[in-house]
Amino acid sequence: MASTIKTLNLNTDFRRAYKRGKVYTSPALVSYVTKNRAGICRIGITTSKKIGNAVERNRSRRVIRAAYRAVAPFTGGGWDIVFVARSKTKYLKSTQLEPIILKHLEQAGVINR
Repeated sequence: MASTIKTLNLNTDFRRAYKRGKVYTSPALVSYVTKNRAGICRIGITTSKKIGNAVERNRSRRVIRAAYRAVAPFTGGGWDIVFVARSKTKYLKSTQLEPIILKHLEQAGVINR
């Protein structure tokens, strides 16, 4: 059973997250978190060309998506989350990114433990 993750597609959603969202950083990942009125948790993943070629950028996105999928059951609704890959991301596995994402989302109040 493949779990579906609701994604951010519109540029306006990304810009709102960058402008109004809280920022959480680590050497491997930057997270922008903002409230939404949709009542569901949506994510967006961005990778710039600084990360590397297309293969490396796609791998970074895949790893972030897999790490978020493991954390997703703990998230509440009503949040827009934008993950920005950093150059270190392409060398990590999803299991190494999970605690980073978990920490960022706990700091933001998306996950209450």
